[in-house]
Amino acid sequence: MDWIFLILAGFCEVAGVAAISKFNKNKSLINIVYMTAGFALSFLMLSIAMKTISMGTAYAVWTGIGTVGSALMGILFFGESAGWKRLLFIAMIISATIGLKFIPY
Repeated sequence: MDWIFLILAGFCEVAGVAAISKFNKNKSLINIVYMTAGFALSFLMLSIAMKTISMGTAYAVWTGIGTVGSALMGILFFGESAGWKRLLFIAMIISATIGLKFIPY
């Protein structure tokens, strides 16, 4: 169950980052609310996950999901580059993050 919380925490992190991008384009109160809610939920779920998952593994997975999710969101929705080198390194982050699940902690 804690792995589910950790994955959800990563997705909330991506939502918070997306809200930052929206806020930069439209400085409205609702974008601040979305950003704050995304990051608050992310930290809450991360702290729940860290009750049974070691800090190093949890933090690495959380940041990996946030990094990959933000990069893919930039490619899909914000017109950022999708060059093969960028996609290669995104794939490397994904494989390293998945690999952490299989290392005993």
